[in-house]
Amino acid sequence: MNIQPQHIKILHIDSNHPVLWQQLEEAGFTNEADYTSSKQEIEAKIAGYNGIVIRSRFDVDKAFLDRAENLQFIARVGAGLESIDCDYATQKGIHLIAAPEGNRNAVGEQALGMLLSLFNNLNRADRQVREGHWIREGNRGHELEGKTVGIIGYGNMGKSFAKKLLGFDVEVLCHDIKPGVGDANAKQVPLEELQQRADVLSLHTPWTPETNKMVNAAFINAFAKQFWLINTARGKSVVTKDLAAALQSGKILGAALDVLEYEKSSFEHLFTDGDIPTEFQYLLDAENVLLSPHIAGWTFESHKKLALVIADKIKAVYF
Repeated sequence: MNIQPQHIKILHIDSNHPVLWQQLEEAGFTNEADYTSSKQEIEAKIAGYNGIVIRSRFDVDKAFLDRAENLQFIARVGAGLESIDCDYATQKGIHLIAAPEGNRNAVGEQALGMLLSLFNNLNRADRQVREGHWIREGNRGHELEGKTVGIIGYGNMGKSFAKKLLGFDVEVLCHDIKPGVGDANAKQVPLEELQQRADVLSLHTPWTPETNKMVNAAFINAFAKQFWLINTARGKSVVTKDLAAALQSGKILGAALDVLEYEKSSFEHLFTDGDIPTEFQYLLDAENVLLSPHIAGWTFESHKKLALVIADKIKAVYF
């Protein structure tokens, strides 16, 4: 794009690591910030900007894009673009930028950490010792060695997790809608084969209509063995009611969830009305369930990496 960067005005509507602002400023772009205005207030002035940098404060829908008459790019400081009407933005010639490279290592490490904690009952054992209980037999764990780990979604995040499993003497299978993504760390197989062989299932898929409510009762029961579930991807891919039922029946031996079906699109809240569904209360009470608040990609290191990736990709559009 043959445009001088000093003529490009960028609106930052979410705060990010300061290195992003700094690098864009040094490259000659004009940065402006508005972290508090409503979506409607942003819409009213977005025509004055050529680019926006967002995380997840609100959806960028058709109405917003129609007001953004001079928008040349949308940069989301994160892995996915599901909060953006990508088809309509592409029709309007707007560059779409994301940064899955920036937090893939963090997600891979969290998935591994949750899996090891689940296998060895670490959270439960820690709590019991703090309460004065020294229970060894009740916390006898499992070893990863010899297990088969199935990964659904073999992009940046899935590949990172597979790499982390090197050295554990496990077999790693992957399934993806794209052909030919398997590598030395994971053998690509049809979903049916993964369901026949996996002892552990780890989700690393984006949210799409195809992955929405993907892990339901029929999907779970198609697994030949009892298995452990790890989800560091998107909460709406798992039907919580069916997960709770599978945990109760023993079909799923344990679950580690960094994401939940009930998350708001901003990732900032769960239940604004205070009502907790029965099936989620089961997860809260279950000792074989680990929960964390969508922090798998939320490390101090990834905070900076994401910003650097986004800065490089914005500069690449113009230079």
